[in-house]
Amino acid sequence: MTQDIFSLMDEWGPEKIVCVSDRKTGMRGVLVLDNTALGMGKGGTRMSPTLTVREVARLARTMTWKWAAVDLYHGGAKAGILGDPSSPNKEAILRAFARALTNEVPAEYVFGLDVGLSERDSAIFVDELRDRGAAVGLPRQLGGLPYDELGVTGYGVAEAADAAARTIGLNLAGARVTIQGFGAVGQAAAERFVALGAIVVSVSTSVGAVQDPDGLDIKRLVALREQVRDDCVLEYGNTLPADAALSVHTDILVPAAREDVIDDHIALTTTAKLVVEGANLPTIPSAQEILHKRGVAVIPDFIANAGGIIAAAYSMGARYSAFAVDPDEIFTMISTKVRANVVAVSDASLRGGVTTHEAAYRLAQDRVRTAMEIRGRVPC
Repeated sequence: MTQDIFSLMDEWGPEKIVCVSDRKTGMRGVLVLDNTALGMGKGGTRMSPTLTVREVARLARTMTWKWAAVDLYHGGAKAGILGDPSSPNKEAILRAFARALTNEVPAEYVFGLDVGLSERDSAIFVDELRDRGAAVGLPRQLGGLPYDELGVTGYGVAEAADAAARTIGLNLAGARVTIQGFGAVGQAAAERFVALGAIVVSVSTSVGAVQDPDGLDIKRLVALREQVRDDCVLEYGNTLPADAALSVHTDILVPAAREDVIDDHIALTTTAKLVVEGANLPTIPSAQEILHKRGVAVIPDFIANAGGIIAAAYSMGARYSAFAVDPDEIFTMISTKVRANVVAVSDASLRGGVTTHEAAYRLAQDRVRTAMEIRGRVPC
């Protein structure tokens, strides 16, 4: 175990890994502060029955690059709880997790939303620690900015796709889009794609996929999701296996669910001209190279799905304010920053003859390294 933890550490971080547990509730969790050269640690908090320390560390590193790429002053961090988010004991587990991290929250880390957690869960963290600054993503009724309700991350993914499509001469209006994952991100992305004139031909959830080459009825799917969550695809009809969405004939492929879903086979066979990573770490490194060699444009996760952290940055600044954040202001900033970053990374990839992931990493790493040097955190 000790050696496994040490193997996670490199020149960038993590700076701190805090594992916590509670005998009474059975809570087991971890906080990873990856790199705080640009500011205090900020990243989502997830709950999953298969959670690992390594998974949280990978996601914390992604947050380091994501904050740097959008040029906002927070550091990479992530937290996670090992458990079933549908457990009847969830609230007690969340409260135990918050209590166990009182040394770090909110001085070094602020809870946010990720897989398995909702706005109400953020409210539980705040209530347990008696500190409104302990979490962001609070319900609107508590003065928060409900990311999932507003769909800020999915909105940014569609904006990224539009900007990327323009760079490769693809008209988004009329383009066929496939979205693997129809949670908060996938749904919001689908709605924005439709508003931009694209045709969503397939979506999937954990229980299956639906497709229609003439375009799905996204309004109907959204209504069904509100009623039955992931079973919306079953209610829609003509359901296929969930992984079928990755093989649909499409122009734009949006992986918006979990890590490592685009493997070498998908990279070799997809008809997509553009892959926009709505999820964190959805494409394995070898598949990134294959897509690049095939001429398929790829917009990396921490560029494409940065809408959520832009909204989080607004929320961080407003945690102790009596005034609510204006959503319109946030959507404008998301569109502006995400589109600019897509163009910058695409141009850098073309100039350097490297994958867009490598170009994006170079951009982010240069900013983090400069901050580390200024703070005296690297050897002279």
